[in-house]
Amino acid sequence: MIDLATGRVTRISAPPLVPMDRPIDLEHLARVTMDDRDIEREVLRLFDLQAGSLLDRLKQADLPDITTLAHTLKGSALGIGANRVAAAARGLERAAAGADDRSVRQAMRDLREAVEEARLTISDLLRGH
Repeated sequence: MIDLATGRVTRISAPPLVPMDRPIDLEHLARVTMDDRDIEREVLRLFDLQAGSLLDRLKQADLPDITTLAHTLKGSALGIGANRVAAAARGLERAAAGADDRSVRQAMRDLREAVEEARLTISDLLRGH
């Protein structure tokens, strides 16, 4: 922080830009839904449905479609604070761009695990509301 009166710079700590300790960043979710629980439930339900659908489509997709589907999932995940899903989707995008089958298969497994974890968390959150 810079004190404009004195020009002194004071170092302050801040939370990481992409916290990775929870499957869903609840603080981010609260910000984007303006703490509206109805909106929160709706976006969580929509993400849950979309993530399941995209995973199903990824099983049959060719490399260009994998890149597109992973990109779509990454954006949706970032929107609700599913940062592990977003990171795994980003990894799948990169693997598909490299066209290495082994890397793509591993990235798909990583993405599937991250999505399953996020969907379990969403299920718990929806039951708790």
